[in-house]
Amino acid sequence: MRAKGVLAAEIDLVVPFFDVDSLEVVWHGHYVKYLEVARCALLDDIGHNYVRMRETGFAWPVIDLQLRYARAARFGQSLRVSAELVEWENRLKIHYTVSDATTGERLTRASTIQVAVRLADGEMQLVSPQVFIDDVTRRLATALEDRR
Repeated sequence: MRAKGVLAAEIDLVVPFFDVDSLEVVWHGHYVKYLEVARCALLDDIGHNYVRMRETGFAWPVIDLQLRYARAARFGQSLRVSAELVEWENRLKIHYTVSDATTGERLTRASTIQVAVRLADGEMQLVSPQVFIDDVTRRLATALEDRR
């Protein structure tokens, strides 16, 4: 069973022609691009997007990517891609679901793991930078207040 995320973001997109093969099925590698768009929406919501990461002196490369395809996405299909923050204190782990935006049918499940790397010397960090943890904590507090 997958862990439930503490924060989430969703994006909608329509599969463009240039993402499909001759059978009008999305090429498997394009799903990574869809995940990236959803991840950027989640990081924007947290207030710690890639620009802020760089400003704080860290890069966050993806070190692990898992994808499980259940059904193919097709040209012109409306998709909803959700990204859920699962871990953030030692590494950044995000779970994704790609679904048909109309029916809700799940097409793909994925997860990524990213780690902080100090830009100054390229050293991988064993814990997330405090500035990132603080941004997540601040957003979690706001989400808690919104639920009340």
